[in-house]
Amino acid sequence: MVSIDKITQKTQNRFVNLYDLDVTHRNGEASHYYVASRAKTEKDLKCVTHENHPDGVIIYALYGEARDRVVLIRQYRYPLGDYVYEFPAGLVEKGEDYRGAAVREMHEETGLVLTPLDVDPMFEEPRFTTVGLTDESCATVYGYAEGKVSNRFIEESEELEIVLADRDEVRRILKEEKVAIMCAYQLMHFLVNDEPFRFLGK
Repeated sequence: MVSIDKITQKTQNRFVNLYDLDVTHRNGEASHYYVASRAKTEKDLKCVTHENHPDGVIIYALYGEARDRVVLIRQYRYPLGDYVYEFPAGLVEKGEDYRGAAVREMHEETGLVLTPLDVDPMFEEPRFTTVGLTDESCATVYGYAEGKVSNRFIEESEELEIVLADRDEVRRILKEEKVAIMCAYQLMHFLVNDEPFRFLGK
């Protein structure tokens, strides 16, 4: 029977930690499995709690009077040593509502004001990002953004560009650029639908 027999925390970092799991495979063989997690301690790991509270939030927002542009960021990511296109996103602080986190992160990263849509909870349910590597999950918040783009609120450690992409630019990005998978799937939807949020029932 598959089991997790022991967990050893290997790092003590603010944003992400490495955990060494002593596991038993279904054939009875013992092994190690390494998990990256936002959890501060082993008791907070999702394999321990079996609860799925969102670690982060991803924001899919349309912009402009015609709502024909999507808000993206082009951000330098150290694991790639390169820039990648993503939706605005960020961590949900302890005790913070994830929609509130979306409004805060949108403003911090882009200077824009987000008005979240009220949608069926199944569309916002926190989903797992890369389950072979991490227990991280993110909720998706959908909405409309307005205001003037500004990068004056971003952290000193962040290197990013704000992009308001129309369908032509989205097509180019998908063809030519590095794109985060959670963003890419929604951009494909945006590309072929005149009303991108129709699937939300809006």
